[in-house]
Amino acid sequence: MKRKTAQDFDQELLILFDAYVHGSIDRRGFLEGAQKFAVAGMTAGMLLSALSPKFAQAQQVPPNDGRLKTERVQYPSPTGTGTVKGYLARPENASGQLPGVLVIHENRGLNPHIEDIVRRLALDNFMAFAPDALTPLGGYPGDEDKARELFAKLDQKKTSEDFVAGASYLKNRADCSGKIGAVGFCYGGGVAHMLSTRLPDLDAAVSFYGNHPAAEEAAKVKAPLLIHFAGVDERINAAWPAYEAALKAAAVRYTAHQYPGTQHGFNNDTTPRFDAASAKLAWDRTLAFFNQTLRG
Repeated sequence: MKRKTAQDFDQELLILFDAYVHGSIDRRGFLEGAQKFAVAGMTAGMLLSALSPKFAQAQQVPPNDGRLKTERVQYPSPTGTGTVKGYLARPENASGQLPGVLVIHENRGLNPHIEDIVRRLALDNFMAFAPDALTPLGGYPGDEDKARELFAKLDQKKTSEDFVAGASYLKNRADCSGKIGAVGFCYGGGVAHMLSTRLPDLDAAVSFYGNHPAAEEAAKVKAPLLIHFAGVDERINAAWPAYEAALKAAAVRYTAHQYPGTQHGFNNDTTPRFDAASAKLAWDRTLAFFNQTLRG
């Protein structure tokens, strides 16, 4: 069966789905709003299923790939939630220390898609590590709806400290070169921005369609930034001009790209919002950026 793309859905329905994914409306609200698009034998429930992630279909690197060494680890977060679990991957044949990349998930925790991204980075000769913000609530539950419900119950101040501690854990591992970057998606893109304001020794930060910090926070940023925007994403894009002006005023090194016609989440290849050409371009730019900033 041919994979559906964003072009197969009405833009109003995509906006409705985005509101559901980010908690502005609940499942019932989505189904009620989607009812007007339920035509030609496609119910509102079927539309939700069609728009939802298909992890197995999108997996690029299997968990048992012999080229990689992967492990489940945990690290202390004394000012956060105490102890946090995460997923670590590095090349099996790596000799010596590697630069590290902290991978920050969307608002559903450490799901199979983010684990796959960790493995992709490891194949490009990085040590990649993804904490699971849902650790204090039992970890990613294996269901996206349940994950969103749990995510809303997190103490976000403590969760922020968990990611700060995760960066420190990665940086101070004996097999890490001490050079680390962060890459995040949606919620995680906002966390990557937050880390750039909190960690003066962060070497690079990449945000995919993430919320921006308050403009006054820009002066704290020391790391170079790479920022990816969807073309059709008013919820995120509206705040960019003010933050960009603050970055310029603070002489922060940044590069921003907007990908015309793409939807929020265009890099996530588990859903129809995925845009293959733009995702490849954004990912190639991300790898080049990390190679430049973390291996120099």
